[in-house]
Amino acid sequence: MDEKSTEPGVARITGESSVPKLMVYDFRQDDPKKCTSARLRKFRLVRSLASMKRVPSSAIVLNPTSSRTLSNGDRELVQRDGLVALDCSWNLSKDVFDRDIPGNNRRLPLLLAGNPTNYGIAGRLSTAEALAAALILTGFRQRAEVILSLFKWGETFLSLNHDPLEKYAAAKSSELSPLEEEFFGSHRG
Repeated sequence: MDEKSTEPGVARITGESSVPKLMVYDFRQDDPKKCTSARLRKFRLVRSLASMKRVPSSAIVLNPTSSRTLSNGDRELVQRDGLVALDCSWNLSKDVFDRDIPGNNRRLPLLLAGNPTNYGIAGRLSTAEALAAALILTGFRQRAEVILSLFKWGETFLSLNHDPLEKYAAAKSSELSPLEEEFFGSHRG
């Protein structure tokens, strides 16, 4: 943790000495008034990427179709190279996630959405929820709580997923699939 944050305001807010870079590539498919990444940009908690070519090749990219699952073993990569979310409409997501996306693609273990649009639907997280979950799983809980504090439903997401998030964050990569089965049965978002 010897690196300093490039976002001093965030480090001050979270109390974390080194905060991972958070980036978003926005496909501009959502209603701007409901777009969680727009709110995160407004509060300067994420940096916008102008094109897919700007996705750092070594960053972790949250991609729900990836065969690899994000785990606490990815903490060093997240810390060093950052975390990228792809902001798109779930209704149009097949075209987005079928692309050849640069970076180290990882899917999140199954969680329930707490946002009002997809409330209670397994795997249908907003961009803010996905980033917060990834941060919790990789040991940056304070930063995740700052992100979720910007939304009325942020606490709902945390309470819906309290047990899975705690277990996933403590699990080895090889233990994630059995934990998903334990919490959600054979259902995969």
